[in-house]
Amino acid sequence: MAAQGVSAVYSYAGRVDTPRPQPLPVRAGGFGGADGLAGYMRDNAVTHVIDATHPFAAQMSGNAVTACREVGVPLAALTRPAWHAQDGDRWAHVPDITAAVAALSGPAQRVFLAVGRMHLEDFAVQSQHHYLLRLVDEPDALPSPHCDVVVSRGPFSEADDRALMQRHGIELVVSKNAGGTGARAKLDAARALGLPVLMIDRPALPQRVELSSVTQVLDWLAHP
Repeated sequence: MAAQGVSAVYSYAGRVDTPRPQPLPVRAGGFGGADGLAGYMRDNAVTHVIDATHPFAAQMSGNAVTACREVGVPLAALTRPAWHAQDGDRWAHVPDITAAVAALSGPAQRVFLAVGRMHLEDFAVQSQHHYLLRLVDEPDALPSPHCDVVVSRGPFSEADDRALMQRHGIELVVSKNAGGTGARAKLDAARALGLPVLMIDRPALPQRVELSSVTQVLDWLAHP
């Protein structure tokens, strides 16, 4: 968008301490719900909205749909295709974080907990496990006294993730179905090692225009 001279603002949720720099003006933090977002759009004469949030940012995506309808601004979502199990995968599906926490009841295991920093405290009730956490930033709190923390930013390779899991003796992978390619390596590594995966399915979102590539988004901007 910057290369094409599109006037735009890149909005971060503000949950990452060291976000990547962008070639567009950047703002960070919430808008104050759907009403706040609608007000921002009116105050700044916004003509289009692209929802490129994480597939699990259900509240933000819902607010965007509501605000755009209120203001009469077209909205498109840049959505990563969901992951689907392949031959050799050992996936068990759960509908949300609460169900994932419940599914971890039982004897202690060595768990690769790949759910991001926001939900770590939810798993504190299952503190019997030894967790491997890989995060962009240092966590504020740990879900167990037994945690190994790796601060790193993807994308990751299957070979590296396989070595990481072997080094930490991982017995189970817990993952959100984020989709895309940047974080898929852990699933390929789990398949190669024959490890089970507890897969957290995506939340339901309001109906909206969904696009799967940057090229499609740019075409939509030119011909909404």
